[in-house]
Amino acid sequence: MPSLSRRFALLLLLAGSARAAVPAPDALVLVAGDLHSAYDRTAHLLARVDRIRADHPGVPVAVMINGDTFELGNAVAKRSAGAVEFALFTALAARGPTVVNLGNHEPEFHGVAETVAKIQATGALVLGGNVLHPSTRQPYAPATARLKLGPHEAVVVGITTDRLSTFRLAVRPELDLADPVVWAKQNLPALFRDAPLPILLTHTGLKADRALLPLVPDGTLFAGAHDHLRFVHRAGRTVYFHSGSWTEFISVARLRVTAAGPTWEVEQQRIGPDDPVDAALAALIRATFAQHLTAEETAVVGRTPRALGPTEAAHFAVEAARRAAGADVALVGATTFGAGLPAGEVSRFALDACVRFDGPLFAAEVDGAWLKTLLARCNQGPDTPWADRAGENLVAAASTAPVPGRRYRFVTTDWVAKNAKTYLGEAAPALTEVRALKLKAAVISALVVAP
Repeated sequence: MPSLSRRFALLLLLAGSARAAVPAPDALVLVAGDLHSAYDRTAHLLARVDRIRADHPGVPVAVMINGDTFELGNAVAKRSAGAVEFALFTALAARGPTVVNLGNHEPEFHGVAETVAKIQATGALVLGGNVLHPSTRQPYAPATARLKLGPHEAVVVGITTDRLSTFRLAVRPELDLADPVVWAKQNLPALFRDAPLPILLTHTGLKADRALLPLVPDGTLFAGAHDHLRFVHRAGRTVYFHSGSWTEFISVARLRVTAAGPTWEVEQQRIGPDDPVDAALAALIRATFAQHLTAEETAVVGRTPRALGPTEAAHFAVEAARRAAGADVALVGATTFGAGLPAGEVSRFALDACVRFDGPLFAAEVDGAWLKTLLARCNQGPDTPWADRAGENLVAAASTAPVPGRRYRFVTTDWVAKNAKTYLGEAAPALTEVRALKLKAAVISALVVAP
């Protein structure tokens, strides 16, 4: 009988043979979106790109950032005018083809034309075919880019949301946003005609993407963003996916080209705050914090017994709003939230990164039947069935399962109240402001305050 060491060596040999039997992909496309100046993972993202490239020697690799790299609510990013983000683009472009699709947060610190020019100066390609200048009706950035991925050529198209209210107020006069679905119906057939490798980047949200999905050729790599969702959905040979937000995940799309055409397999890899970092970019982030972070922002506003990831922190905040308002159910749009919360002391800067927007809470008394229907649309995750995915990503917390015929106290944010039909449907209840109670104050009250 073989010794234990010989059996272990045999297992290693067999495992190595199995890996060797799997052919290398024809190319890799690495996709992330809705980064929002997530400096606690930015240097980690670059290191992960390097690791993936090193693990696939000789395989062509392209990187695609699907909008909202920048975050106006990040005081350090704002004061440094996005210096870290532009350094990230420069580093990625030095490693290989890099494409940036415009999102609604791209012109956070500069005008639209200046932002496009500054990103292009890093060596990255910028897309946004439906983002037009109001005077000339000409796009600020090209609609397409052609990339060589080894012997194969990819045609990449970029489309942006037309919801003007999601753009910074100061740049709205610079924008004429074509409806993404109308624009796609007019342009996609010609742009993707005879495209060997069609790739579509949309920062438009799931609702618009559902209308776009039937328009793309079979075998398209279709990356969505804007709703802060994460999932992978296959439709024939086309793969449609969202990569999450705040640099918590990166999607790795592996291309294989056969006689039937291109096929894609998408794996979503988590990027943890303790993962390896790119040393140069990490040093720049430390220096940027040292230069721009204020004493007010480093002040401790509370404590947490353990670290919370972005998804867990969002649920914590919504539950905090529910308890503070004395409600049975609370609901907040997922894009209100960003980073997670650290273990131990929570600074004002960390809180602002977690809860991006503040505002008063609004409440209503609602029927259990209506509430049950609403809750069925909430808390979408990677395993939510495709048929159950709604157009808005909503985070809800409930103290009990609603029963039709009973009345419940429901609380939400001012943004949802202002856009009630979008988030709550045509039968949205009449909402009344809860006096002297705001979202961030509710979250602070829920933190374990230091003695």
